[in-house]
Amino acid sequence: MSISNKLKIFNDPIYGFIRIPDALIFSLIADPYFQRLRRISQMGLSYLVYPGAHHTRFHHALGSMHLMQEAIQLLRFKGIEITEEEAKGLLCAILLHDIGHGPFSHAMEHSLVEGIKHEEISHIFMEVLNHKFNGSLTLGIEIFKGSYRKKFLNQLVSSQLDMDRLDYLKRDSFYTGVAEGNINAERLITMLNVVDGELVVEEKGIYSVEKFLMARRFMYWQVYLHKTGLVAEQLLIRTLQRAKELVEMNFELACSRPLMFFLKTKIDKLNFNKEVLDHFANLDDTDILAAIKQWQHSSDFVLSKLCGMILNRRLLNIKLRNKPEKDGRFETLFEKFMVKYKLSEEETSYFVFRGIIENKAYNRLSQNINILRSNGKLLDVANASDHFNLTALSETVTKYYICYPKDDL
Repeated sequence: MSISNKLKIFNDPIYGFIRIPDALIFSLIADPYFQRLRRISQMGLSYLVYPGAHHTRFHHALGSMHLMQEAIQLLRFKGIEITEEEAKGLLCAILLHDIGHGPFSHAMEHSLVEGIKHEEISHIFMEVLNHKFNGSLTLGIEIFKGSYRKKFLNQLVSSQLDMDRLDYLKRDSFYTGVAEGNINAERLITMLNVVDGELVVEEKGIYSVEKFLMARRFMYWQVYLHKTGLVAEQLLIRTLQRAKELVEMNFELACSRPLMFFLKTKIDKLNFNKEVLDHFANLDDTDILAAIKQWQHSSDFVLSKLCGMILNRRLLNIKLRNKPEKDGRFETLFEKFMVKYKLSEEETSYFVFRGIIENKAYNRLSQNINILRSNGKLLDVANASDHFNLTALSETVTKYYICYPKDDL
């Protein structure tokens, strides 16, 4: 296939036409590792709350790459040096930044693999692809890891105002229909600049940054940490944990070969090698959904009930509070359910449990967003802004939840 045939375009509902800039990017997109992202949902089980949220990691990766192309062009226009090799490295890094996500995005990290985050798995994928493409991703990997000498290039991929965040906020807002999350990504990119090797925002873009941070706060509490989505993800995590427990007890379960590998094998940082990666690359949302459909008929009470809850959206009750639930209330609910269904304490803990969620919309201590004043001085956005809410956004908000079954379980 000629190079010209590889310079294709995608029609994206957010940005319109997204072009593939060169043959390497085309080859990465065409690789089975990347094509798998078409079968990994961007927002897990959020479609149980927002029916339109069926977009994938594939959509998001392409959108992030498009915004990176815009940022490169803009910064070059402002006289910032970005070589062709660096531009290619940036596009590779942002395109592959989420390639390590497992089925339903975050649930895998808390159930089938232990102590290894999707960013670390993304890095492993990138190293394998780098070998396959004869070292073409070396600079991209350095930027992805945040260790490249030009700090602003690293910040374009991973910071509090990176192309990843700009795309997912705009995209997730579009597909959920939550208008409060809609940001003007193009305007924010237009206001970017570089001072002393670090990414900054010009002063006239301060209101766009304020809108971005407020949108992020709204999206976290209305979408990403929505209580129904939260309890659905917890049920999925517990379903996979129960399946793993049953397999260890030699309980016969039917599922795909890649899923069975992870149910039978303890996977952590120490043994996540090329063989494990190949099994991981064959695992996607369809494996999990197909298994849940079969397991709803399992003779194991816990597994069948958990699966039925997810499939039929008969979820647990969830109460979200600013203070922890009193122990007496939790213990009463726990005891009531355990006695009603004659379960052990361990079995009951799959249905009655509690936890904590935290969110900080803006972290002033880590990779803060600096505003470039007209006099050439830099000021943290929270100090530069006249919006009283920005200081509050840098505080961690903690909420406590308790989950328990509805009476008609």
